[in-house]
Amino acid sequence: MATVGQSDVNVFPLCLGGSVFGWTVDQDTSFDILDAYVEAGGNFIDTADSYSQWAPGNSGGESETVIGRWLATRKVRDQVVVATKVGRREGLSGLGRKVIRQAVDDSLRRLGTDRIDLYYTHADDPDTPLEETMAALDALVASGKVRHIAASNTTAERLSEALAVSDKAGSARYVAVQPPYNLVEREGFESALLSVCVQEDLACVPYFGLAQGFLTGKHRHASSAAGSSREAAARQYAQRPHALALLDVLDRVAAGHAVTPGAVALAWLAAQPTVAAPVASCRTTAQLAELLPGASMRLSAAELRELDLASRTASSEHTD
Repeated sequence: MATVGQSDVNVFPLCLGGSVFGWTVDQDTSFDILDAYVEAGGNFIDTADSYSQWAPGNSGGESETVIGRWLATRKVRDQVVVATKVGRREGLSGLGRKVIRQAVDDSLRRLGTDRIDLYYTHADDPDTPLEETMAALDALVASGKVRHIAASNTTAERLSEALAVSDKAGSARYVAVQPPYNLVEREGFESALLSVCVQEDLACVPYFGLAQGFLTGKHRHASSAAGSSREAAARQYAQRPHALALLDVLDRVAAGHAVTPGAVALAWLAAQPTVAAPVASCRTTAQLAELLPGASMRLSAAELRELDLASRTASSEHTD
């Protein structure tokens, strides 16, 4: 288990992403995946109030609803850490006081619970004063509706400013950040956010840990992802020779541990400074089984060095 920053929350070192629930995964399959995850020792589930408003016929909240029904039927609420987000739902966007107050109650209702363990601001809102946002979040913590707060999709500068606002007011402060971060996209986190996490003792809970499926090794060519939501990402990475070379390194390391490349990619992330648990989603229990070893395996110093070298080359590579 890993501790989330300065909080009292201990989590399994692989966070189960819920964006697919109620979207590409129906309720019965979602329940199967959640059951298998908990049976394997998992306790950390990530969602958002906006999931999956982008899908035809959906309006947001579908993922939270599925998770809430699962929590109710399995009666495991006290065994799991539930994380959700506010700020990106259509008709309820931004981080103003009124939005946060309504959004948290809506999320609690859909999740069928009386508290959210980790409540993320889904994206920065430059149009709302940080003082208003942080005061509204502090009120949620004080009321018991939220245990801890965190920030997703923010910059190092804005994160530092938010922490300073909280410290000045003596209010609840962020305990974690959730940026995109993986073996082929490192600069965004490591260039500045990492140093803030180290200085402020914040945990990193990265998303896109598998580079939208590319690091599983199943999408080496754009055509392999044709018709899927990963097509654009697969095409982007497949055009980068050093990214493809990175997959070769992942293959070798994975073979040495008798696991999948995706599991190695997640294990690499888990070994990075401040990372508590990378987020990964899956559409089947078979896919989950391929990723779960990433939560327990330990890469050797030599393997970490080899992956780091290949990764730095791949992550610095760009295509037109």
